[in-house]
Amino acid sequence: MTSETRVAILGVPIDLGAGRRGVDMGPSAIRYAGLSRRLHDLGHHVVDFGNLATPMVETTPLPPPDARLRYLEPIAEVCQRLAELVSDIAAQAMLPLILGGDHSLAIGSASGSARGRRLGLIWIDAHADFNDETTTPSGNIHGMPLAVLTGRGHLRLTGLAGKTPAFDPARVVLIAVRDLDPLEREALRTSAITVFTMHEIDRRGMAAVMEQALTIATRGTDGFHLSFDLDVVDPREAPGVGTPVSGGISAREAHLAMELIAESGALRSLDIVEVNPILDERNATAELAVELALSALGKRIL
Repeated sequence: MTSETRVAILGVPIDLGAGRRGVDMGPSAIRYAGLSRRLHDLGHHVVDFGNLATPMVETTPLPPPDARLRYLEPIAEVCQRLAELVSDIAAQAMLPLILGGDHSLAIGSASGSARGRRLGLIWIDAHADFNDETTTPSGNIHGMPLAVLTGRGHLRLTGLAGKTPAFDPARVVLIAVRDLDPLEREALRTSAITVFTMHEIDRRGMAAVMEQALTIATRGTDGFHLSFDLDVVDPREAPGVGTPVSGGISAREAHLAMELIAESGALRSLDIVEVNPILDERNATAELAVELALSALGKRIL
């Protein structure tokens, strides 16, 4: 990445994958916090592609209460269109910056970025998002994208990169997880994914964790996709998220992770997801999302 990276912003205002409303307004909140202008001031060439058209809950037939894959078809359709658009953006030597929206969108964004190239995957999140239809306690697809991207899940979702899995699990790193479902935990233990829980971050420090994560995600790859869920940050500093969990990383630790990602020069695409303005305080979480995106794209203290 250079100081003149061509950045393509794309909003995906979807909340069909989540159990709580409001994250569909996340892209607007992040833009309102000055994302495009501040990226331009950092020296990047910025193109905002607007928002991908997404269905609303109010106009989408409700799934049955016992559905194991809630809103599967509309989510799959959105993710397919998103994968195609992200692939086209990447082919134009632009870095896709995807604004969410719930985390189900990463099925499309990460798959699109991985088309035609071998990428690693760094997933920074309070949750593992490693459920499938057999393990999910809720049926909400925003709890499944990491499983889908590593080859576990419904066939309607797993092939959007033109290959299955979209990412080799041995080149996938999950960072700062602290809230796991029981069957999800067992699935992770038997996977080849590298997992750094909050326990490892507390003991080893964010710098050591990120240095190892970057080594894993870049070894033998063409770079990596980063998917960042704002709920990884402690709710005291990021209150406006879809699924808050206490005991998260600090804003400063999040910035350090992003600064090390920028220094790697291997970032190829980026998701910022799960900002929920309804639950936020004076748009503080969206403003933090902008600051973290800037750090990932090269902003330095000195």
